[in-house]
Amino acid sequence: MITKRIIPCLDVKDGRVVKGVNFKGLSDVSSPVTLADFYSKSGADELVFYDITASAEGRGIFTDILKETARTVFIPLTVGGGINTLGDFERVLSSGADKVSVNSGAIRNPSLIDEAAKRYGSQCVVLSADISLVDGKYTVFSRGGRDNTGIDALEWIKEGVGRGAGEIVVNSIDTDGVKKGFDLPMLQAVCDIVKVPVIASGGAGKSEDFKELFYKVPEISAGLAASVFHFGEIKIEELKKELAQSGINVRL
Repeated sequence: MITKRIIPCLDVKDGRVVKGVNFKGLSDVSSPVTLADFYSKSGADELVFYDITASAEGRGIFTDILKETARTVFIPLTVGGGINTLGDFERVLSSGADKVSVNSGAIRNPSLIDEAAKRYGSQCVVLSADISLVDGKYTVFSRGGRDNTGIDALEWIKEGVGRGAGEIVVNSIDTDGVKKGFDLPMLQAVCDIVKVPVIASGGAGKSEDFKELFYKVPEISAGLAASVFHFGEIKIEELKKELAQSGINVRL
């Protein structure tokens, strides 16, 4: 069995890590640099840094905070938010990111995925999709979950992989911050149509949710969460020991 990854997510707004429920009602948590350092030393396999209002505010990502965060971590760092051009890829990668996550920018200009994969390699290009079930159809939302694009999520993910995305992050708006477990039917539907690594995001509330994720959707590569890690409700080292004891392959 492939090694499963545990990934904390830093949702950054105005230079601070924040967390909400269903992508709304954001509350201040901590400094991204402080949290990144903590996770780097706590057994996290990777780290995701999202500048969550960059797209909605129509600006580029905060590279000064990103550079400081990148200097403190010694695990792979994926960065997203306001990625609209190859120049944005270049800026983020040169600031210390290992991978770049595209979302709204790729919806507006799908060829951005092709161009980035060609220049930097598919391993650097992560397609992140914010998805909600609307009238029985998995639908893509843009601008940090604000706008319903009407795009079929499964078709979009399949297209993104075809264009060169080397990894998919599936953000379930319906389970985000609710802490009742991951959106397993949605995740299985995505895993059924792509062969690249898929990261599950949205819904983790306890250690058992990660066990259920990896047992019930074994194709999933990683579980991503925010508030349960930020507030110490789940400690990563303890979670990974529990997973290993349950027969799930993790890096200890």
